[in-house]
Amino acid sequence: MTAAQADLLIDRPTVTDGAALWRIAKDSGTLDLNSSYSYLLWCRDFAGTSAVARGTDGAPVGFVTGYVRPERPRTLLVWQVAVDAAHRGHGVAAALLDGLTARLGAGQGLASVETTITPGNTASERLFTSYAARHGARVTREVLFDSGLFPDGPHQPEVLYRIGPLTPHSSH
Repeated sequence: MTAAQADLLIDRPTVTDGAALWRIAKDSGTLDLNSSYSYLLWCRDFAGTSAVARGTDGAPVGFVTGYVRPERPRTLLVWQVAVDAAHRGHGVAAALLDGLTARLGAGQGLASVETTITPGNTASERLFTSYAARHGARVTREVLFDSGLFPDGPHQPEVLYRIGPLTPHSSH
């Protein structure tokens, strides 16, 4: 754990965090930005499967949003991960992902983590492959949504990363 991580609290988001999550996502320059309304809803309805990193002043400096797949209740799909520019490069995203999966693993058991990554998003590829390595899990990849499925103009394919199986000890 770096000194920067030691100063952070990994917590559940609240509705009042929605605006900060939207701003962090907007400023990331890489995420598909959803409406500000969707971040408010996410913080209300999916707080249990999401996490925020709070700085010493309590304000969010990073987040991971996710949900448990309805037909696979032991699979967490990670929707978005973003860290404020001033806090990048200090392991905040890894701490968020580890903290969230530890919380979910303790509560309901977690067998796998899924996410989608567009080709060339090296930071996300590293985050999730290093997560798999830390937790002794395999990574498989396949195209989930091809470019042609997106109705709103050119979009790179979304590659599904499946990480698992997670053992009961690996998600803590």
